[in-house]
Amino acid sequence: MSEVKYKRVLLKLSGEALQDTQDHQILQATTLKNAACAVKKMVDKGVQVAIVVGAGNIWRGKMADSIGIDPATADYMGMLATAMNGLALQDALEARGIYTRLQTAIEMREIAEPYIKRKAIKHLERGRVVIFSCGTGNPYFSTDTGAALRAAETDSEVILLAKTIDGVYSADPKEDPNAIKYDEISYLDILNQDLKVMDSTATSLCKDNHIPLVVFGIDDPENIVRIIKGEKIGTIVK
Repeated sequence: MSEVKYKRVLLKLSGEALQDTQDHQILQATTLKNAACAVKKMVDKGVQVAIVVGAGNIWRGKMADSIGIDPATADYMGMLATAMNGLALQDALEARGIYTRLQTAIEMREIAEPYIKRKAIKHLERGRVVIFSCGTGNPYFSTDTGAALRAAETDSEVILLAKTIDGVYSADPKEDPNAIKYDEISYLDILNQDLKVMDSTATSLCKDNHIPLVVFGIDDPENIVRIIKGEKIGTIVK
């Protein structure tokens, strides 16, 4: 444990990061494998790992507008999609010998445990990876907010926010070639500049509970290992 900076972390994986955009599949085998291998390396170093996974590869709330689905119903559909991603990630982790528990904020006992804070912490203390699905269990709250909430509840030391870009920029680097990357930025600056790192509810929750955030690119699975060793990767938000 002396070689790692953090004892307990929460990894937030976006659904988009798991998507196979070339073949238009909801999951990319390589990304899923890389994520599982990176988590295994953390566990092997004695780090307690919780994971929150998004659903953007399957369903996005804004898709409901064009279909005419009620916003709350659309959010519930997104929560169910996170459970699908959670099952896929659980399978990938257990295939590599990592004891894993999937907990959902909406009960579905046939496939997962209901979320119970004390039980989740006990799993973490016993070296099991805990995947939190279904966000907060309430509509109108994002999986980013769910990640911030679970990090606060489980006393996680840091949130590792895995993205398809390698940090926080002043603008979308895919659209603005002059966008500036930040090595470190405050939560207040993110809110004031309206930077699209997390939604404002999640950002405020992290700020109020003094939970640091590391935003990094998921394209290199070794980034996660470097971060827990204390290397400066991506952008640190405090």
